[in-house]
Amino acid sequence: MTTVETVRFERPQRVSFRLVKGPVPHVLERYELRARQIGTALYYRGELGTDLWALGVAWGAIVAPSWERTVATSLDGIRTEAERRARRS
Repeated sequence: MTTVETVRFERPQRVSFRLVKGPVPHVLERYELRARQIGTALYYRGELGTDLWALGVAWGAIVAPSWERTVATSLDGIRTEAERRARRS
């Protein structure tokens, strides 16, 4: 299956993704940076929607864990690199 997404950059704080074509009919994701008293926090919000009633719910239960693992892995990599860069400066 081919996945196609649109990406919207709202500098400097937000990157948003919207699924155009993929294994489910509806996916929205947002990564947002927010200033803190010390440093910057990265927030993630994702939404996965299905159709076809019970069949869609079942399909969502199959694809959601893989999607969540992929996002978690990506965020772990981002955190690791950000912390590495912070130690260097």
